[in-house]
Amino acid sequence: MAAAYLARAPIGIDALAIVLFLREQGESYALAGAVAAAFAVGVGIGSPVMGRLVDQHGPRRVLVPLCFLNGAGLLGLVALGLSGAPAVVLLLDALLAGAVIPPVSSVLRTLWPALLREEPGLTSAAFALDGVFIELIFVVGPLIVALTTLVLAPEAALVLSAILVVAGTLAFVERAPVRAWRPHRVARPAGRLGALAAPGVRTVVLAVAPFGFCFGSVEVALPAFAEEEGARELAGLLLACWALASAAGGLAYGARDRSGRLASMYVRLALILPLGFAPLALASSVPVMAVLLLPAGALIAPLLSSGNQLIGDVAPAGFATEAYTWPITSLVVGIAAGNAVAGAVVEAADWRVAFAVAACVAALGAMAAVTGRQTLRPLTSAG
Repeated sequence: MAAAYLARAPIGIDALAIVLFLREQGESYALAGAVAAAFAVGVGIGSPVMGRLVDQHGPRRVLVPLCFLNGAGLLGLVALGLSGAPAVVLLLDALLAGAVIPPVSSVLRTLWPALLREEPGLTSAAFALDGVFIELIFVVGPLIVALTTLVLAPEAALVLSAILVVAGTLAFVERAPVRAWRPHRVARPAGRLGALAAPGVRTVVLAVAPFGFCFGSVEVALPAFAEEEGARELAGLLLACWALASAAGGLAYGARDRSGRLASMYVRLALILPLGFAPLALASSVPVMAVLLLPAGALIAPLLSSGNQLIGDVAPAGFATEAYTWPITSLVVGIAAGNAVAGAVVEAADWRVAFAVAACVAALGAMAAVTGRQTLRPLTSAG
């Protein structure tokens, strides 16, 4: 997990570092945001492809070249930005760099059942702890960008990101469980759908997209709320409170063994989550908003952790790594859509409407989970 944390630290760095770097070079916010979005789209498109390659060839043969390609893409973006390259070149580089980011999270999640074979009751705790680590990445990453920008320059954060992804991935693939990982012996090909051929995988993926929309909307609506309150500088603090609440919720969730009723727990969390976000539209001050963010944030890590654990139960044999990448893709797409729609809603109406829309869309995710709950029964081992 320590090696995986190092390898995944760049996911909390890249987007903000790209925006600050390109702004430093005199580019517009529109272009900077588009390049950051292109990187995210690349991650969403490339992750399932890279996950399937891992399933077929093993993590070491896939992750090692990917980490160097991703690092080269980030360094290339720095070189292109400094040389004043055309916008289309910057966008293409970011798209490709995102597409080859190593799917370390998915590989790590495939290892938990084997590592905890003698203590299966700790599986939920492992997935929850991993979710907490992800939240910490999104808390620590922006701080790293701020520090390197202050002490050195914005491009230094991108260089550091490239170093971390290479060093962390190389450390990860040298861990004994990763070295021992072998492709599952199944008949191939399995069709174009791959892991999505499993109904349970499709249910989780469909549910995650609306939840991602909700999270992306909050990322935009919170700064709009803070600005209206005359406290724009507190937007980051509110987002940090939200993330820390999620981490705390993940720790609480992982403290108990829930593997025996995982599907029902996931459905219940999906139903509760929209109720946690709806009150945000009623905030009357920054302190009130900070308090309301606590229950909303506390539901995120448990929901995503239980969903990730479910993926391992419902994935077809030999496609576990690919299966774990699909919720990531769905989440990225949802967050991007939430960012875009919330921005338009804030401009056309206000932040209250944006929060209300976020909660309503999250309810669609709950409906997807409830409707497909019968598909969330465990299959045979995914291998």
